[in-house]
Amino acid sequence: MTDTTEMSRVASVDARPPEADAALILADGTVIWGRGAGAAGSAVAEVCFNTSLTGYQEILTDPSYAGQIINFTFPHIGNVGTNPEDVETITPAARGAIMRMDITDPANWRAAKHLDEWLKSHGLTALTGVDTRRLTRLIRDQGAPSGVIAYAPGAGDSLDVKALQQQAKDFAGLEGMDLAKDVSCTQAYEWDQTEWSLEHGHGVQEFPRFHVVAVDFGAKQNILRCLASAGCRVTVVPATATAADILDRKPDGVFLSNGPGDPAATGEYAVPMIQGIMASGTPIFGICLGHQILALAVGAKTYKMHMGHRGANQPVKDLETGQVEITSQNHGFCVDINSLPDDAMMTHTSLFDGTLEGIRIDGKPIFSVQYHPEASPGPHDSHYLFKRFVALMEG
Repeated sequence: MTDTTEMSRVASVDARPPEADAALILADGTVIWGRGAGAAGSAVAEVCFNTSLTGYQEILTDPSYAGQIINFTFPHIGNVGTNPEDVETITPAARGAIMRMDITDPANWRAAKHLDEWLKSHGLTALTGVDTRRLTRLIRDQGAPSGVIAYAPGAGDSLDVKALQQQAKDFAGLEGMDLAKDVSCTQAYEWDQTEWSLEHGHGVQEFPRFHVVAVDFGAKQNILRCLASAGCRVTVVPATATAADILDRKPDGVFLSNGPGDPAATGEYAVPMIQGIMASGTPIFGICLGHQILALAVGAKTYKMHMGHRGANQPVKDLETGQVEITSQNHGFCVDINSLPDDAMMTHTSLFDGTLEGIRIDGKPIFSVQYHPEASPGPHDSHYLFKRFVALMEG
């Protein structure tokens, strides 16, 4: 079999290499051949890239990746295997993965399952042997494209490239799409699991000081763990919950979670809910999609980014302290700085491109950030934000 280096050298040409049994077909006609892994089949989505060096299991299970195929820029994916603890949701919403090298065998004491086996168990298709640097440059220069990832084991020549290209062309893209309903819970539930530790694994919240209602737009489980670890009893409610539904539970604070899709589409029903919570004076903390919808609720606007921010190495400056945090991010939409009303104060900004990364509402116990302070698997520079939320509830 041709080695991975040779496969990646020819991966970008339209002619199918002999060993190729999988491909990424873009809406513009680009065909990137490689070797398939995970589940056989095909999926259409937006193609994005993630620059993290580790944490691929947390990335693949992040609900914010609904409607997306993830191109991993780090070449060695699979070397720590998978386990039932490092997940952000039980059912992954991502539609596929692209990797430079063949999936490596696990070499970690916590590994319970090979990544290829794990992908198969969740019906996720992967493409390996690809020049992921070239694909990343394409996304950087042209923006996130629509594409189809397809895998036909042992019979790559059976892939109908023209039909798959048409499928990619027909994909409407994420702009205007409400995906929060697809990944949100359908009924309320209680959460008491705390953060993982080397000595004890995940713990259990036993003595909560505050009651937080978390609105699930596609919440990562480690956010809920961080809230529990900060002393909160957490009640998770669906994305479509109303202000009355939430306030009837008598929360000390309301958390607005991350999630996928266009915030303006989800905001059609979420903005009135947030405005109702704001009117009650209850402290509010938003992350990612929750941050974007909160901004919409105070009169700001959002827009789709050229390629988004995705990775665990994104520098953000806290404008109120002057400190720089290395953050974990995953978003393709952003709040327009120039649309912020006078009472929405910008608190954080990206040192990559100057985009908005955090706000607070002047005179009210309300703040939000665009990035992920729970940072599963890391870094942990921004964990202090959960303490800030608790301090608002104390006040």
